[in-house]
Amino acid sequence: MKILKSLDIWIITSLTGIILYAAFNIFGIYHQNILQYFAFIITGIAAFAFFYKAGLQLFRDNYIALFAVFLFLFIATLLFGENIRGSKRWIDILVFNFQTSEFYKPFFTIIIASLLSTQNRFTHRRLLITFFIVGISFFFIFIQPDLSTAVMFLSVFSIMFYFSGVPSKTVLKCITVIFLAIPFVWFILKPYQQGRIIGFMNPDIDPQGLSYNLHQSIITIGSGNILGKGLGMSTQSRYKFLPEYHTDFAFASLVEQFGFVGGAIVIILFGVILYRLFNKAASKHNDSFSYLFIIGIISFIGIPIFVNIGMNMGLLPVTGIALPFISYGGSSIVSTMIMLALALSI
Repeated sequence: MKILKSLDIWIITSLTGIILYAAFNIFGIYHQNILQYFAFIITGIAAFAFFYKAGLQLFRDNYIALFAVFLFLFIATLLFGENIRGSKRWIDILVFNFQTSEFYKPFFTIIIASLLSTQNRFTHRRLLITFFIVGISFFFIFIQPDLSTAVMFLSVFSIMFYFSGVPSKTVLKCITVIFLAIPFVWFILKPYQQGRIIGFMNPDIDPQGLSYNLHQSIITIGSGNILGKGLGMSTQSRYKFLPEYHTDFAFASLVEQFGFVGGAIVIILFGVILYRLFNKAASKHNDSFSYLFIIGIISFIGIPIFVNIGMNMGLLPVTGIALPFISYGGSSIVSTMIMLALALSI
């Protein structure tokens, strides 16, 4: 039983509740794939058990090798990956098809925590190595292309960098460079990415084109009212007025079926998980590696929750960032399970 001592019952219970809501939601709108969803969950549980037992130390001591492995996988994805809608984000290895950037999340966090932790003496050389790894990671995700995920990796690094205790002058310089670069980002965006931003800033400019997804998501959420239409009774999702109703806009589909109450419960359950992880991070404040690692995991779980739900409610531009466990997708589920397992194993 000693191996279970660091399991957090609040996190496990909240996670179970989220998975049950997601399963019922998928059954109601995408029932032909419910068995596949359970296969993703079972795979995720197996991954959780393996990485929880293996522990963080095994990977911490080999962070350079981890980066080399994923650099190879990113190159392989670029050269041999499956092309879906003009993007190469997935690769087949044996019988598995997975999104490379999703599985990179927990290991990217390990790499950055190892480089920034005070157990490793801070030097400008180490800082340059850190920036090099972050830059290479951003580059290979960006050219897939997957701008939203690339920006998320950069955001997670920025948060970890801030909490690492790096001199405030260095942090200020980096923030200044980022802000100065923002105006130039527009010119490297693809037309569909620019369209998403224009549609968000001016939702009435093209309701049947640029802002169609945004409008339909808001309509879907509003149609759920307080208690929802009921399991399998959705119209926006079942009749496909709402695009990507089981992936990007799965939260809107969930609210349509289970109403404001169901959506609020899911948000509260996510909040419990993040709160408990914050408590875990606080308890490890004297161990800078563990502290930074958990901060990174909180960021990788929290940012998609904030961005995806904000997007579904029309508060943020449309992106392809999945909502953990709610959006249908095996890579996201297994990756999140690995992150939670490693965080709880400390």
